[in-house]
Amino acid sequence: MPSFKIGRAAADIQRELADLFRELKDPRVSKLLSIVKVDVSGDLSYATVYVSAIEGFDKTVESVKGLKNAAGFLRRELGVRLKLRKTPELRFVADNSIEHSAHIARIIDSFPESTASEENGDE
Repeated sequence: MPSFKIGRAAADIQRELADLFRELKDPRVSKLLSIVKVDVSGDLSYATVYVSAIEGFDKTVESVKGLKNAAGFLRRELGVRLKLRKTPELRFVADNSIEHSAHIARIIDSFPESTASEENGDE
């Protein structure tokens, strides 16, 4: 019988952290920071938060440093907002998936329009 509590807790943590990121006043934390994924341990004692910034991987790494300094504040606020018995310890990891997907989109956009119309038979 599968347990949905961990998945529900991860979704709740992701939603609340996204809201809390907007309230942070640390200049190192990017305003265009997004949470890619949240992994929660089986006993809900640790939560690994994968974040990515649109400005690039360097800005993501800088934002992670700011988030690590604000981890205590974020954990306390999560405890207030979410009614969990144990508030997980937050670990932040820089992820370059947004930058990678933007790079792939630029490659796709660089293909000429004539190639796409020839494949569809619209010569």
